[in-house]
Amino acid sequence: MTRPEPTAAEIRAALDDVADIGPFFAVSANPAEVVDDSWRPLRELYTDPDPLAGRIRQVAEVLGGAEPRVAASITYQGLAARLVSPLLAVVAVHGVLPPWSPDSLHWRPAVTGPLPLWESGPESGAAAQELSDLPTLVADTLVRPHLEALAEAVRAAVPVSRRTLWGNAASAVVAAGAMVARARPAAGERAEQLVAGLLAAGPLVGAGTLTGSWAFRRRSCCLYYRVPGGGLCGDCVLTDRPSRTPKR
Repeated sequence: MTRPEPTAAEIRAALDDVADIGPFFAVSANPAEVVDDSWRPLRELYTDPDPLAGRIRQVAEVLGGAEPRVAASITYQGLAARLVSPLLAVVAVHGVLPPWSPDSLHWRPAVTGPLPLWESGPESGAAAQELSDLPTLVADTLVRPHLEALAEAVRAAVPVSRRTLWGNAASAVVAAGAMVARARPAAGERAEQLVAGLLAAGPLVGAGTLTGSWAFRRRSCCLYYRVPGGGLCGDCVLTDRPSRTPKR
């Protein structure tokens, strides 16, 4: 079934609707934001090393002086969740795919909390989509333009393994899908389809295993256990080794 091209107003309404799922799902699509010159295209975050390096340092401070590669890993996971969550929600709940390009999606600095996002693209409209093709379209929209670009930018700032970063991305994808399914049960089936499509996309393949009831086990560690006072995440690969204490 082909759906009509969504209008700018429909895209804005859909984004507004899913924002109450949680802070990582909130994105403004208000055209009035154009007057705020603090917004920057996400492409700049991927290509200008200074803002990302500053974000990593900020995360390191929040984490009590975490070592750089740990802060880089956690920074990537937070930003990946920020990029994945609203798009997955708005597609699962409303079947609407915003432009979400590195040029139409904007960010601005924040001292605490998730990075503020503004989607400037709805005024130009979005192409009509086959609903059955949405998992592939979402993967095409997110993986190479955003998750891969961000991973390479993080690695350029701080040496951290790709395996770690893609495990972080997979964990963010599954967590977002589970939150959508809990908050909007009617969209649960489509959320599962979208998550499955993302986990089968490029470098996310093999990052972890998703089983029933949103149980997920990744094949890498985000390094949070190395944060002072940190521990193991519920989906960490190290939870399979209860007899071992991770080395600090």
